[in-house]
Amino acid sequence: MGDVISTHLDENRRQFITERTGKILDEFFQFFEEQYPLALFNKIRYEVEENGGPQPQLLQRKAPLKDKVIFSGNLYQYMEINRKWKNRYFVVHDDYDVAFYDGKMAFDRGANPKGVINCAGYKVLKSMDQYLELINNSMSGIKGKASSNPFLKWPTEFRTILWHPYEHHYYFCVISEKEQQKWHAVFQDCVRHRNNGLPEDCKVETPAFTDAVRLYRQSKDQYGTWDMLCGNQEQIISNLVMEELLPELGTAIHPKLKGKFHDRQRAWILITEAVHKMVLAQTKVRYEAVLQKCEEARPGLESRIRPDMDQIISSKEHVGNKIRVYVMPKAEACVRNNVQPYISSILDALMGPTSRGFSEVRDLFFKEIVEMNKNVLNEGGQHKLGEHMEKLNVLPYHPVKMQSCYEHLEQLQPQLEGLQQRFDLSSPAVFVQRGQILMRELLDNAVYTFEQLLHQGLGSSPDKEQLCKTIQRIQERVLKKYDYDSSTVRKKFFREALLQITIPYMLKNLSSSVNTALPKFQEYIFEDFSKFILVDNIFEEVVLQSVSKDIMLAVKEAAVQRKHNLFRDSIVLSNSDPNLLLLEDQPINWNSEFGSQENSGPDNAAEKRKRMKQVVSMIQDDGICHPDEVEVMDDLKEVSEEEQDGNNGSSESCSPVKSPDSVKEICNLLTIAKIETTEVLAPADSALSNGAVCKSEKVPERSPAEEVEPKLLQEHKQASVQSSPSTEKTEVDSTSTVSPPATHEENESRPEKVTLCQQDSNDKETGEEVSSKITEAAEDSHEVHQQVQETKSES
Repeated sequence: MGDVISTHLDENRRQFITERTGKILDEFFQFFEEQYPLALFNKIRYEVEENGGPQPQLLQRKAPLKDKVIFSGNLYQYMEINRKWKNRYFVVHDDYDVAFYDGKMAFDRGANPKGVINCAGYKVLKSMDQYLELINNSMSGIKGKASSNPFLKWPTEFRTILWHPYEHHYYFCVISEKEQQKWHAVFQDCVRHRNNGLPEDCKVETPAFTDAVRLYRQSKDQYGTWDMLCGNQEQIISNLVMEELLPELGTAIHPKLKGKFHDRQRAWILITEAVHKMVLAQTKVRYEAVLQKCEEARPGLESRIRPDMDQIISSKEHVGNKIRVYVMPKAEACVRNNVQPYISSILDALMGPTSRGFSEVRDLFFKEIVEMNKNVLNEGGQHKLGEHMEKLNVLPYHPVKMQSCYEHLEQLQPQLEGLQQRFDLSSPAVFVQRGQILMRELLDNAVYTFEQLLHQGLGSSPDKEQLCKTIQRIQERVLKKYDYDSSTVRKKFFREALLQITIPYMLKNLSSSVNTALPKFQEYIFEDFSKFILVDNIFEEVVLQSVSKDIMLAVKEAAVQRKHNLFRDSIVLSNSDPNLLLLEDQPINWNSEFGSQENSGPDNAAEKRKRMKQVVSMIQDDGICHPDEVEVMDDLKEVSEEEQDGNNGSSESCSPVKSPDSVKEICNLLTIAKIETTEVLAPADSALSNGAVCKSEKVPERSPAEEVEPKLLQEHKQASVQSSPSTEKTEVDSTSTVSPPATHEENESRPEKVTLCQQDSNDKETGEEVSSKITEAAEDSHEVHQQVQETKSES
């Protein structure tokens, strides 16, 4: 496939990609450099005029996942170089990057990973049909009939695919449905958190960047939400470039691709990946240079803003009033005719799944606390409290336990799809992921507040009954705070979602009649303030004001109706619990204080990695042997079948032969043999098989031990036959022609094989004593056999 890239991405085409990328970056960074001073002005103004809104009641944790691993385990990954499936060890770190190694030993000894997956912009798929549908939609320029042969051969049916429109595609598989579900939830969580890549604590860079992206796309007549606004700044800008550059390349390259339909698709995937790497590298260099330039100019801008703050505000209001007189009538007509009739229906579609999701989060928190309280009461107090609190701490970041909560938000997507035609809503998934992030943050705040309050209340070392009452009291207290913060967060989420749906629609409808007149308002702005007052931003603020009143009223009415457990705006708890502010904002080591003491002393890097706590529990393989590489679908199935056969007694390399391992099990067999002896021995004077009457001489009674050897030999023989079917026929033939002395030798040699499986016994008798008993029983059995033969000859 390297020849495909070198053929279609020659030197001339690479030069074209570099030049075209440079032009797009020039256009984008022009918007960014314009928005940066404005964002700085808004930040300083907010600090000066800081208006107190509803204060959150729950505490917020700074570094919740420090020194923790989200998940780790083995996956089969498809290697396109040799077209084989390789068993690799994957680790999901606290930054939600997925690193993979050759094995767990490589990770433990600190080896560099074979690769790291940044899941921003990816989609997690379970079926090949979904994958092929996405490929066909993203490669509409490649025409042809789909082949009946599969795109690639899968070892198992439990598949996981990571698809990205511009980056490398990853193919994984496991051997059980349980593993597939867990890995699917983990990868979805990685995508969810990596998509939310812009830091919210950057009050200047992040607003300037998001406004620049929005204005750039609007200049290309693209309004509304964008599903590729995910990842960090370099990734988002690269997505902007690829969105414009890739169709141009496809027009030139698609007709030149050769081979079958799927081969051409795979070739285009590799070409797209190579182009994206070039664009990303060029974007990173340019963004760092532009950001450094803006940061160097920041002190000078601040020195101009602070002394002239009042004059800048007055000048902006003056220009805003003139624009408002011109724009507001048109904006109000658009709201009245095209937006206001649909606000209530949009709000209902948002409120139902969102409120159910936040309610599910509350129930999950309640159930975990109740379960912990029961365990503390049953297991004896504080010595188990540390273990349970460590599990509770990572609950918000447990993708499997949170999956039921996230699924409620996923119902937003089909309900909002009806708005795509009305309001040109391109990606409802943006609201789904945003709501899921808010749910996780709110649950983390509740867990952290509970942790701090409980730690404060354990100073007097209460008994377990008093401890349970303390836990219950703190739980009720935290749940009340959760309800208030949940109402505040949801109302803000509803208002922002309504604005993100309606504002782009209004801007698109008004831009044709307003854009030509907006430049004339620039003359009302002083030259010294032109960096902090932009006409396009004032126009958007006027449109925002025209619809905000109706949106606020709709959310307020929903709160009054108490449809979805929303508090009214008049209920504002401002600093209602000042005692929370007195709590120390320090991480609590529950295991060291209330659980098992950890080993003190310096740890090297390898030991620290081994002792890192993991959020999601490891998948138990139940002794299944995983080959390092597989090629066809039957390979892993054969492994699973061999394990099942091993459980039935086959001697495999991964699972030993099942046999009586203790003296107690052998004694049970002795008891069974004693019962069967009365049925096997014929009574005196009974007829033999040849019609003669047996003499009434005493036949020595067989001891119970005499039956053990045939039973064990029979079980061992069955196991050997199952493990080596090729020798089964030979063994049957030899037993049919062997003489009694040969049988005696065989009986004397086989007890040694049986004893090998019994050497790990923990009972009082050793394996040698058991072996001697079995040998004596075999010799007695041979003497009985000779006596029976002599009886036959005399008769």
